[in-house]
This record gives sequence, structure tokens and C-alpha cells, in this order.
Amino acid sequence: MAMEVTQVLLNAQSIDGNVRKHAEESLKQFQEQNLSSFLLSLSSELANDEKPVDSRKLAGLILKNALDAKDQHRKLELVQRWLSLDNNVKSQIKACLLRTLSSPVVDARSTASQVIAKIAGIELPQKQWPELIGSLLSNIHQLPAHVKQATLETLGYLCEEVSPDVVDQDQVNKILTAVVQGMNASEASNDVRLAATRALYNALGFAQANFTNDMERDYIMRVVCEATLSPEVKIRQAAFECLVSISSSYYEKLSPYIQDIFSITAKAVREDEEPVALQAIEFWSSICDEEIEILEEYGDDFTGDSDIPCFYFIRQALPALVPMLLETLLKQEEDQDQDEGAWNIAMAGGTCLGLVARTVGDDIVPLVMPFIEENITKPDWRQREAATYAFGSILEGPSPDKLIPIVNVALNFMLSALTKDPNNHVKDTTAWTLGRIFEFLHGSTIDAPIITQANCQQIITVLLQSMKDVPNVAEKACGALYFLAQGYEVVGPSSPLTPYFQEIVQALLTVTHREDAGESRLRTAAYETLNEVVRCSTDETAPMVLQLVPVIMMELHKTLEGQKLSSDEREKQSELQGLLCGCLQVIIQKLGSSEPTKYVFMQYADQIMGLFLRVFACRSATVHEEAMLAIGALAYATGLDFAKYMPEFYKYLEMGLQNFEEYQVCAVTVGVVGDICRALEDKILPYCDGIMTQLLKDLSSNQLHRSVKPPIFSCFGDIALAIGENFEKYLMYAMPMLQSAAELSAHTAGADDEMTEYTNSLRNGILEAYSGILQGFKNSPKTQLLIPYAPHIVQFLDSIYMGKDMDDVVMKTAIGVLGDLADTLGSNAGSLIQQSLSSKAFLNECLSSEDHMIKESAEWAKLAISRAISV
Repeated sequence: MAMEVTQVLLNAQSIDGNVRKHAEESLKQFQEQNLSSFLLSLSSELANDEKPVDSRKLAGLILKNALDAKDQHRKLELVQRWLSLDNNVKSQIKACLLRTLSSPVVDARSTASQVIAKIAGIELPQKQWPELIGSLLSNIHQLPAHVKQATLETLGYLCEEVSPDVVDQDQVNKILTAVVQGMNASEASNDVRLAATRALYNALGFAQANFTNDMERDYIMRVVCEATLSPEVKIRQAAFECLVSISSSYYEKLSPYIQDIFSITAKAVREDEEPVALQAIEFWSSICDEEIEILEEYGDDFTGDSDIPCFYFIRQALPALVPMLLETLLKQEEDQDQDEGAWNIAMAGGTCLGLVARTVGDDIVPLVMPFIEENITKPDWRQREAATYAFGSILEGPSPDKLIPIVNVALNFMLSALTKDPNNHVKDTTAWTLGRIFEFLHGSTIDAPIITQANCQQIITVLLQSMKDVPNVAEKACGALYFLAQGYEVVGPSSPLTPYFQEIVQALLTVTHREDAGESRLRTAAYETLNEVVRCSTDETAPMVLQLVPVIMMELHKTLEGQKLSSDEREKQSELQGLLCGCLQVIIQKLGSSEPTKYVFMQYADQIMGLFLRVFACRSATVHEEAMLAIGALAYATGLDFAKYMPEFYKYLEMGLQNFEEYQVCAVTVGVVGDICRALEDKILPYCDGIMTQLLKDLSSNQLHRSVKPPIFSCFGDIALAIGENFEKYLMYAMPMLQSAAELSAHTAGADDEMTEYTNSLRNGILEAYSGILQGFKNSPKTQLLIPYAPHIVQFLDSIYMGKDMDDVVMKTAIGVLGDLADTLGSNAGSLIQQSLSSKAFLNECLSSEDHMIKESAEWAKLAISRAISV
């Protein structure tokens, strides 16, 4: 059944485009005409040691792609397709793959490992291929080393593909034994040790039971720690990666080992090569993450409630850990600020220092201050930069009381360094640190202001001057200005920034036109800062915000002029259009929020809408999202007048609702439908059939990302509120959808944090739908149409309350729906509510809530219920 495919596979990698294209077509045709024979031919090609390496590698790659895809929908298709193949064919393919593990050619072995794991990922959950793990483990004790290495690699990939509950504990023990033996210092082959150490990394999730057994855990920890001392750098790096993973998966088991781990990591950070040192620092960052999470969840009171106590490893390690991290700050690289994705020891150390500050708060300050004071004025730029970086890193965590006196002393020094320091790295870090000062220690919640009448002008002058500096420094200066503006968000009628508003806006616009604004995210930062300055501005500056409208419109207009662009330029242009639409959105929200400015702004509405429609015609996803959001703001501001744009805008609205691939665009569009409903009220009626049809289609599609479903449900509520009893014709479609989603949300609760969060957002969407429908039908003769659905709604509210895992948002919406039921259906709901299992308890819980929004909703619901019951 297998066919000769060597030449076709080689041709498919040819330099000659025509040869390549012809070969790719042949492969595709072969796959479509006879899948079994196609996969068999590939697997025997991969297994045949006489064949060229290139054809074998490609054969393996195509095999792998025939089993797995990034897209969930496609992946399910491939899994079904594999499962439905003839068993005899599958056995032959698997035999070829297992045979390839003993090939002398490393690429062939490695590819086979990955393909075996993909098949295991499909078959083991289906209780198929039960002999796989046994037959892999039987290889382990046989030399030659290269077979051992390939087998361990396969076990590693297998643990990555399969979830722990699929493999029984007996087999887990055998896998771990094989892996840990392969890591042993007595193992002669470095390749085997490396494969084993990497396999352990993937197998740690399977080791829950083994980590509860002291002897087994000690053994695993000893072998991992020994591997961090291997002469081979890749083995050391992989061993530290295991330690990082253990620190987050088994935090509560680390006490006996933490002292030794500190010595090992400290040595690696100070002496080892960068990839190893980075993982050693990452271990401590990971411990910080664990402790921050525990402390945020339980505060300092560890009673019986907390699943995991906090061991305060970081606090205990402080005296040794902080000096070690401060040393790393002096290992900067010359050009690290220019490179977006740069990551080196100094950056890792600073990041870890910041996490330590968040973990221990005030205790870090006395340990870091001497380092800053000693280095901040040194002639060597590395020392000045390290001191500044250390200072910026510890600004989140310690209390303002502890930091503000220090910041007040340092501020002048920083401002002067930002303009005068001869070194760009120092300026970059200084601007970043100023941004952190304004982010964490400036704003309405801080008692002692850092920024005063006396120094405000100097701060702004320095920041605006730094925006003319090299791109990376200018970008950080924009960031500092962003947080400066944000801190004045709620200051009342006048803001300290008002006198400088015009100058700030002008400086930011100038930055967006710099030749080099494409470097270091500078243009993006300038627009983001402009948006924040506008968003936090007061009524006094509204006339200046109005003057900004034609300026930004002109910029957007320029991007729409039809010049022929290369794909690279088109991408840049899309990005700019997105930024400009985002900017207009903020301006529209600002000017639309008060009557006098809204009135003047309306003169631009037609032109702005015209520009947005032209942006849609460009068909770029990132811009669509921004333009949609801006249109939502415009609809909100223009109210009923928005109706005149609907005939032309509707087709783009429909396109957005159909956009499964870019689900964020779909989600944003659903939100905009809500904005338009609120703006147009019943004038949206002519478009409702089309919108509801599309929303129902979205809900029943298994291609649409689940995160879009909650907003679709709440959109039902928006539509019902807007069109009232006219929603009647959609009830028979919408209500069953809501009911089945409600039942689903009762079953999915509590799997893990992410699922709980999703379930809550789903419930909230369903409840908002019910609320909108109930309010929409209120006082209409058609309310009796809702009576048949009321028992289910009450049952849903009961199930949420009994589940005990709702968040405050759901609680507020749920108690509101209980009130809406009583308010709209009167005595028809009264008896249901009285018979309900939990309504009374739920109402009382909400009435005594600390959250005044929940309490307010509950008081209203109580009134509505007592009216309904007394009828």
C-alpha cells in the first residue's frame, strides 16, 4: 500500500518554484485520493534509513500536520479523521514510527518522537494503543544511547500532549523512574541526560502522587539539583527550568530544599552562562508570584481556609537574595534599549527585584537604598543606570509613607539626569522610573502629593524636552506623561495640567510626525499618551479638545488616500489608522459627555462617520476593532441622530458579526450593537431581523470563540430594551438558547479559576438578557408571553445561588433579575418567588452586602417582590 514518495518530497523543497509547486500539488492530490496509503508512504519514508535526511524530515513534518492543527475546529476534524482510519493501517504506521526511534539519524528520531506523541494524544484518551508506554519503557534499558535518548524525548513529548488523568499511576511511576534514571550523574551520555531532564520538565504535572511521598520527592529533587551542576550547559539550563516549574506546581513542598536551592541558584546567577543564570533568577521570580498570590488571596491571616500556607521564603531569603539581585543589575548590555524583545541578566534581575518588593513591601527599602546612594553619581554609566533601575523596581509594593520621603529627595535629581546625563541607557531608565513614580505614588488616593505647584512646571518642561530625545528615551517620557495625566483624572473642575494642555498636545502631535516615530513603539506611545491627556482633561480645556478634532480627522484622511503600498507599508498604515480611530474614540467620548461641547461637536459627526466608513472599506482586522469602538462612542454621543448612518453602516455591522476568524472584532461589534440600541431605541427595529439572525447563528456555531457568547446574550437584552414588545417574534428562538446556556453554566462551574471566571461572565450575559427582555415587555399587553419562561428563570437564579461561586457582578445582576421578574410579571411571579428554594436567603444576603450597588439593587427588588406578592 505504501508508495515511493522520495522524489516528490525532495522536489517539494526545490529552489525552483515550478518544481516545488508541482510537487506540492501531487502530495495534496495523493492525500485527498487515498489518505491511508498517503500516511503509510510517509511513515515508511521516515523509517527508512537508506532515504535522504531531507525527504525523511519533510515526511515526518507532513505526518505531524496531518494529526494536529492550531485551529481547534480543524484539530477536531483531524482527530476524527485519524480515528476513523483502518486499524491495520494505523498499526503499520505506528510500527514504522517506533522503528524510527532507533535510527542513527537524529532528525528522523526527533520527528518520530513528536509524531508518536501526537498519536498518543489522540488515542490514549480513547483507551487505544495501551501497549505504547510499555513498549517505550522496554527500550530504556537497552543500549545504544541514541535509542535511549529518542525514547526519553518521546516520553517527554507524550507527557506534553496527554493530560495526567489518562495515564494510570503505575505507568506514571515507571515513566518517572526511567526519566530520573536517565538524568542521573552516572549516565555516561550527555544526550541521554539532556533528553531525560527535558522529559522530566513535561512529566512534572504527572508527579502529584510522587511529590506527596517524602522519599520519592527527595530523590527527584536530589537528581534535579545534581543536574544543575552538570558540565553541559544545556543540561544545567534544563534542570533549572525543572526547578522553576516545581516552584509553581509544588510550592508547598519546597521547605526542606529551599536552603540548598538558594546556594545553587546564587552560584549560577553569579558564575554561570546567561541562559542558565536567567533560569536561576526565574526560580525566585516564580516563588514571588506564588507568595504574592497567596498573600493577596488570604491577606496575612492563614486560618484553616487557605489551601496553601505562605512559607515566606522570600522574606527569609531577603538578606542574601537582594544583594545577589542588585549585582545582576550591573550586567547590562550596550544596546538593550533598542531591541524590543531584549532579555538579559540585568533585566531579569530588575524584574525579580520588583516582584520581591511586591512580596515583602517596606522591608526591601533599607536593603536597596545603600546600593542606590552608592552608585547613583558614579562616573561609570553602568553604576548610575543600575542604581536608577533598582530605584524604579521597588516603587510598587512598599507603602507610600515609606517611599514618598525618598522620592521627594530623588525627584529633582532624576529630572536633572533625564536632561543632562550623557548616557542614553541612564536617560531611558530614568524616564521609566519617573513613569513608575507617577504610576504608583501620584493620584487622588495619595495623601502627600509628590507633584506640587512648585515643581509641576519643571516636570512638564523636562518631559516635553525628553520627547525630542532618541526614540527609546522619548517613548519612556511619553509613558511618564501618561501616568502624570492619569493621576489627575478625578481632581474636580480644574487640573494642574490645564495651563500646559495646549503645549502638551502640540508636543505629542509633533512626536507622532517624527521620521523615527516607528522605532521603539514611539508613535503608539505618543497617541496613547495623547488619549490619556484628553481623557483626563477637564471642562476648561474642552475648546482645545474641539480644535483637535479636525487635526486628527485630517491625519486619518491622509491615510485613506489611495497610494499603492507594499504589504509592509500597508501594515504600518493600518496601525496608524487604528491609533487615529482610537484617538477619535476618546475625543468623541470626552466631548459627547457634556451638552455644550456635544452641541458644537455635532458639526463634525457626518464627516467623522464618513471617514470611519472608508476605514472599513480597507478591510483590516486591527483597524476594524478600533473603528467599531469609535462608532460605538459616536452612536452614544449622537443618540437618535445616528439613524441616518445606519443604511450605509449596516453592511459593515453585519460583516463584523460574521467575523468568526477575528473573534475580537466580532465581540467588539456585538458591543457596538448594544451602543446603537441604546442610542436609537425603537428606531433600530428595521435592522433587528438581520442582527438577531446573525447573533443566533453566532451562538450555534462551534467555530466562534467562547468568549464572544456572553456579550451576545447581553446584546439580546439591549435589543429587547430598545424595541420592547416587538421582541415577541424572537422569543421562541432566544429563550431556548438562554435556557440551554443557563443549564450549561450550572455544570461547568468550579473546574478551575479560568473556567469559574468564564462561567460567571456567561451567567452575567444570560442574566442581562433576561433583565432586558423583562424590562422591555413591562407594562405591555404582551407580558403574559413571558409567563411560561418564568419558572426556568427562577430555577436558574436558585442554581446560581446554591452554587456559591458567583462574583459580585453576577450577584448584582441576579438580584436585579429577581426584581425585574416581580416588577414585570406581578402576581404571576410572586407565587413562584415565594416557592423558590433560595430567593429569600439570596435577597437577605444582598440586603446586607457591603457593596452599595448590590444593596441598592436588593432594596429595589425587595419592594418589587412585596408588591407582586401582595396583589
